[in-house]
Amino acid sequence: MVKNIFDPAVSAEIIGRIQKLTPETQPVWGKMNVAQMLAHCCVTYEMIYENKHPKPGVFLKLILKLLVKNNVVGVKPYKESLKTAPAFLITDERVFETEKARLIEFIEKTQQLGADYFNGKESHSFGKLTTQEWNNMFYKHLDHHLNQFGV
Repeated sequence: MVKNIFDPAVSAEIIGRIQKLTPETQPVWGKMNVAQMLAHCCVTYEMIYENKHPKPGVFLKLILKLLVKNNVVGVKPYKESLKTAPAFLITDERVFETEKARLIEFIEKTQQLGADYFNGKESHSFGKLTTQEWNNMFYKHLDHHLNQFGV
């Protein structure tokens, strides 16, 4: 069962875990440093709230819906060291405090908008999603990367 990110207590728990990170926190697996991981987690929210990522074309969107969607929005946790979609690759250096603040703001905004806002909302890559699918995607992605950094 995936925790409900729209529950204020769950959002607070996730933010509390983010607050435990420091610029020196090392990953348990993977290549990103902690600031890059925070920036990586922001991409999900940038695709919702900012118009900075190009949308996939019709063919790619179909492929994503058929081959990727269920892994992203289903209940099964992500595996370690999964292949990362190009839009989510963060290879440049980032400022830890900036990325941390951005991610917390995105989580708070999402929690304040609430579950109803997301019911049937179009996702960047997968078409319309249910509230549960949005929740699974948000929570699983954050939990996966916070586990990656041991918090």
